[in-house]
Amino acid sequence: MTHPVPYPAQLADAIARQLGQLADHLAQLPPPQAAQVIARVLDPDNGILGGVTHLVATGSMFAKDQAERGTLPAEVWLALGRASNELSDITLDLDDHQDTLQRVGAQPATTAAKPPAPAPLVVRRHR
Repeated sequence: MTHPVPYPAQLADAIARQLGQLADHLAQLPPPQAAQVIARVLDPDNGILGGVTHLVATGSMFAKDQAERGTLPAEVWLALGRASNELSDITLDLDDHQDTLQRVGAQPATTAAKPPAPAPLVVRRHR
């Protein structure tokens, strides 16, 4: 006899599906609407990234408790803790760009007479 999937597991599956749908929609949106969606996703207090960061931090606390009890290897707790810290750092870095995304999202969808010049891409890595 199989065990029924508990509601939280179903919720996690549904959220994962919805995130995939959101990504599909985002790829089709005009730039101002895409910027609005990205700004909401990246909102550190009410956005998806902040929620995922909180979820991983909560998972890290769970894993720490279980590691102390001997039911999970300490490496699981350490990996979740590291992921939580890195997500938190990423959230803070991206929060610096919240105003820009909101400003772009507030612009009308019509094209400007002269489009802005493309900016060179710079890769910056933290270590």
